[in-house]
Amino acid sequence: MPFALSSRQEKHLRVGGQAVIEGVMMRSPRSMAVAVRRPNGEIVVKKEGLAFFSERTLAFKIPLVRGVMALVSALALGIRALNFSANQAVSESGQEKEMSPWVLTLTFSVALCLGILLFFLVPLFLTRGLRFAFPMISESGLVFNLVDGAIRLVIFLAYLRAISFFKEIRRVFQYHGAEHKSIFAFEAGESLRIDRVKGFPYLHPRCGTSFLLIVMLVSILVFAVIPHHLSFGYKVASRVVLIPFIAGLSYEIIRFADAKRTNRSVQYLIKPGLWLQRLTAREPDEAQIEVALRALQDVLELEREVKSLSPKA
Repeated sequence: MPFALSSRQEKHLRVGGQAVIEGVMMRSPRSMAVAVRRPNGEIVVKKEGLAFFSERTLAFKIPLVRGVMALVSALALGIRALNFSANQAVSESGQEKEMSPWVLTLTFSVALCLGILLFFLVPLFLTRGLRFAFPMISESGLVFNLVDGAIRLVIFLAYLRAISFFKEIRRVFQYHGAEHKSIFAFEAGESLRIDRVKGFPYLHPRCGTSFLLIVMLVSILVFAVIPHHLSFGYKVASRVVLIPFIAGLSYEIIRFADAKRTNRSVQYLIKPGLWLQRLTAREPDEAQIEVALRALQDVLELEREVKSLSPKA
């Protein structure tokens, strides 16, 4: 039975998502649901209320801080959702092997460290190496940071392009498109049926890919204010220490752009992010949209249940 919006509050409910292996994870302020299609065609769902990662907590209401919290929660919940989907997508029985807290923490830490290394530290060291061939890099702080940012952006684009050649990743990108279409339909107040959802765009301005692009651009501006005469070790440390601030500021920018997406000037600003999403999202088929809708319907249902049990409801 299609899920229909039943209140003004639900229409303004903030829902996000993430594509996983043969499925989609959807999350709302208090809930999360992961829907995955097993090899036998059955759709299985795991749903749960959120506590520490709930967007209803105080930390999610403080500008800049909420961006850091959003990034941490997205990584942690994403790893858990991927673990569930991996077990379900390759097994007929679907017996899930839960990750222990220490394994989850280790996986989260390794993923975060690899991201910092690849997208922040490697460009810095490459830029430093180029100063021998191009002395201007070492003479001008502006040039140094522009080259550093350009290399960071090239590595990011090359990474996205490289993984898109894998068949399994392309299917994940299709589920990414199904997630976007479903959220678009929900935000438009449309009935959540496959035939009504499939006509919506598969590119969404509040996408994580757009967020990462904003991070790359904001980092250039933030690192540009670091005095160029300071030691290289200081620059290395700044790349790590300033990441929370960059993430927080980028989150505020993308929230603003999403809220003003109907403004013509803002539409021009979000176009680069939408163009970039063409590397990470694809047009889904109806079966993939069905999975995304199942996740969305279940997270909305659980959100209402959790809200009804809340003392402030």
